[in-house]
Amino acid sequence: MSDAMKPFEFRTVPSMLVEWSGAKRLGEILSGRFTARKALIVTDGGLVKAGLLQPVEKNLREQGFDVVVFDQVIADPPEAIVLDAARLAQEQHIDIVIGLGGGSSLDVAKLAAILAHSTQELSGLYGIDNVEGERLPLVQIPTTAGTGSEVTNIAILTTGETTKMGVVSRQLYCDFVLLDAELTVGLPATHTAATGIDAMVHAIEAYTSKHKKNPMSDALAREALRLISKHLVTACRDGANRHARESILLGATLAGQAFANSPVAAVHALAYPLGGHYHIPHGLSNALMLGAVLRYNAKAAAPLYAELADVLNVSGEGDIQTRCNAFIEAMISIMDESGAPRRLRDVGVKEDMLALLASDAMKQTRLLTNNPVEVKEADALALYQEAF
Repeated sequence: MSDAMKPFEFRTVPSMLVEWSGAKRLGEILSGRFTARKALIVTDGGLVKAGLLQPVEKNLREQGFDVVVFDQVIADPPEAIVLDAARLAQEQHIDIVIGLGGGSSLDVAKLAAILAHSTQELSGLYGIDNVEGERLPLVQIPTTAGTGSEVTNIAILTTGETTKMGVVSRQLYCDFVLLDAELTVGLPATHTAATGIDAMVHAIEAYTSKHKKNPMSDALAREALRLISKHLVTACRDGANRHARESILLGATLAGQAFANSPVAAVHALAYPLGGHYHIPHGLSNALMLGAVLRYNAKAAAPLYAELADVLNVSGEGDIQTRCNAFIEAMISIMDESGAPRRLRDVGVKEDMLALLASDAMKQTRLLTNNPVEVKEADALALYQEAF
């Protein structure tokens, strides 16, 4: 019986289109899929300034859509931004929400689509499966290759000065995803590196997740890691390389599908306090903690890391420990070559704050329970010290 497959459930979005320049004909794409015509685009001011929204809005209007734009999203969005977006959706009688941007915009779009259609309070949504009823139709269009938020059932908000909370529920899976890698071409190299490493963390943590690891998430995680590891450095050095951009965007989405079903763990748990206290972008905070956590987890995850060495096409042979070490070294090499900052001290973290960060990381019980090795507060402090 030991070889019997454990029961598992796999969920993802119902429909996804991968098309270069697809955003420029978004109206055509959506008009045949949805009857709704009063659209709210949830995005950030930077994308508006960059001119990314103009062709999208134009095509939507040409196809008979009324378009309202909410462009107030910021990184690590606070609750007030979600409430403002939901209020605008209600006032304008919106009947379809379009998230366009990085993970923060996509997360705000998810929650706005729920709250605009619901009598629930935002405070009642936090945790797992606390969303009641349905939401407005929801379309997600990522402009970074990182968070995978377009295909996850998770939204993260900043709830206090330094704290974050998550909403996890089936209603957060959107109705339709458009992957248009042309939208990622203007992403600076440092953002490309940080978001790409974030996506690789999603793949690795899904592959080694303690409780819900399953064959479908494994397959997606392996392919995500293969695509991103092969093309990330190229995209960082040549931002206009279409093949690299398409590969890492698809890889990030596959990693999102993987970790939505086999959740992330200690890298993320340790990354969140860095975002809370220092406003370090989420992808970069993951990148800063990855090396230390890989080495820490190797005592339990070595056989899985050895398998991932093959996915990275790491040369050489050897026993499980040798291949595990080769995988960790290969990941560190990719991060070094990407140009992302590599030490906590490089991004302004103060050494006398490490104990507080470790204490805060312990609050991330939803994530820590998935880690292949138990992490206590002393362990978290040691990991921050190693990353410092």
